[in-house]
Amino acid sequence: MASIRNQWGIFRYLSEVFTEPSPIKGQPEGSISTMISTAVLASLLAVVQALPASDMSVEVSPRYAYSQFTFPPNAAPTYAKGLPKPSTVTNYGPHYTEVSHLLGDLKTTTWGNWNPNATATATDKDDPYGQYAWSQLWENVALKNFTSTGIYSTTVDPTPVPSESLVLPPPDVFSFDDNLKFPSDFVFGVAGSAAQIEGAIAMEGRSPTIMEVLVRDSRPKDYVTNENYYLYKQDLLRLAQMGVKTYSFSIPWTRILPFVTPGTPVNKQGIDHYDDLINYCLELGIQPMVTLTHFDSPVQFLGGKVPLATDYPLNFYAGYANDTFVEAFVNYGKIVMSHFADRVGLFVTFNEPYLYAGYPLGVKNVVTAHAALYDFYHNELKGCGKVGIKFNDNFGVPKNATDPQDVAAANRFQDFQLGSFANPLFLGQDYPEAWKSTFSNETEIFFSAEELKNVSKKVDFLGIDPYTYTVVTPPEEGIAACQANTSHSLWPLCVNETQTREDGWKMGYRSESYVYTTPVEFRQYLNYLWNTFKAPVFVTEYGFPEWKETEKELGDQLFDQARSIYYRSYLDAMLKAIHEDKVEVMGSLAWSFQDNWEFGSADQLFGMQVVNTTTQERFFKKSFFDYVKFYQDRI
Repeated sequence: MASIRNQWGIFRYLSEVFTEPSPIKGQPEGSISTMISTAVLASLLAVVQALPASDMSVEVSPRYAYSQFTFPPNAAPTYAKGLPKPSTVTNYGPHYTEVSHLLGDLKTTTWGNWNPNATATATDKDDPYGQYAWSQLWENVALKNFTSTGIYSTTVDPTPVPSESLVLPPPDVFSFDDNLKFPSDFVFGVAGSAAQIEGAIAMEGRSPTIMEVLVRDSRPKDYVTNENYYLYKQDLLRLAQMGVKTYSFSIPWTRILPFVTPGTPVNKQGIDHYDDLINYCLELGIQPMVTLTHFDSPVQFLGGKVPLATDYPLNFYAGYANDTFVEAFVNYGKIVMSHFADRVGLFVTFNEPYLYAGYPLGVKNVVTAHAALYDFYHNELKGCGKVGIKFNDNFGVPKNATDPQDVAAANRFQDFQLGSFANPLFLGQDYPEAWKSTFSNETEIFFSAEELKNVSKKVDFLGIDPYTYTVVTPPEEGIAACQANTSHSLWPLCVNETQTREDGWKMGYRSESYVYTTPVEFRQYLNYLWNTFKAPVFVTEYGFPEWKETEKELGDQLFDQARSIYYRSYLDAMLKAIHEDKVEVMGSLAWSFQDNWEFGSADQLFGMQVVNTTTQERFFKKSFFDYVKFYQDRI
């Protein structure tokens, strides 16, 4: 017996009962018996509609029958819906020629390439910014097993993706709610970073960054990565043919200013490269989005040489605490914004700064530099786009939400990773108390009232990279005791982080490197961010590598069902946060649009495309098709 618990089911059941052929032989249609049945049915349906849902239960016996089986015909293939060619291009600010005077006497030049096996030596030793001085920047970092080039050494013209590569994957047996729609101004796209896809690290004037030297001695090397520096047109065309509307990329500081500091020459080849990349985005109908630094600070802030991680605190690697950092970064940011602000409407100043600015001076320098560039963009360039910053905070949730100590630990976790930056920028408030009391001896770097005024509300969106969440508890001896003991293993954060819930379950699906948050916690996180910092929330990165993905055959790598479900579940959570929770979620950028170099290794495949790093071929995964189609079906 089957139970029917809805009005439509009951209606169908009653319809079948009262429209059975009459048992009276020869009784015509429309007889008094049929009319009575219809009247009774209408009356019963009115009663059913008045009943609460919990009372509607009718037992029905299934009806079985034979039929002729035939194989259904193969459905005609359907294809990814690409972007239409744009008819207009939005202008976000003045052309560079109109604002170049804001940069003073800016000199440009070009450099060659550095080859560790070269026998010739540059002769311009008297020029502090010449080819010889540039080559010495690379000599000083002493990279091991370094190969400067891959397959390509010049920009490759794009070729359209064959139609057979754009066939949508088989449909799933489940579906998501189709009633909720994305706002018309929702930013939808994908993201990548220069250090992880470009390659060409010592080509065309780029000087060393901390990304190369951080993995110099400890991890496998693949400095060539995906050769996107030469294949960017092919990569962009693939995005356009898949229907991607926004492409977020980073520009290496040392590609633009090889000698880093104000007054040093600008690399014309670097400017020309990103100028062409941006123009090709616009030609295809893709909105370009620029991040100024993505873990790739110049090594010059650390004396040109970076020690091993065991000899140097990780949070100093980026040089954020260097006394010259703010002036140098703002100068670099002004150069990039002035050149591209006419065509780029979205800028991110810093990517996940907490990872490299874990101490107060670094945090203050990041906040100060960001606010200065915000002012420059809006007040001097008169840019009408948006300038934001993106954070890495892994939402800290108390193990027991009714335990005040666990709640306090979770709040502290958030305060350290987010509040330290977001309080001044979004709320005009000083560092959180947990931060100030931990670094109570460093009061000189706290924000004065005047400094807070200068940085307050200097941000257009809060970018967040919510890869996972963390179950948080206080240390066994308590937060206060840990905070007072700088040699404590948990200092300065002073909370325990675990991946197991109070009920014993793991937090979620285990991937190659993390345990990932579920859509439930992600939706809670969006609510927390919106209601705490009162600014649009931009999901600027999210994704994961499937378990042992590198060991799979190509066909199995392409059918990445877990990643596909993950992206659609998160998009569904964003829609619910927007429509049901009234949270302004500004956009979604999937990480990453292709498998990339995960800081020394290609073992963790975050991408929605497989990349064969030997041939540099790309292959779309199921998750890419499903990610884009989910959005397109809801606009």
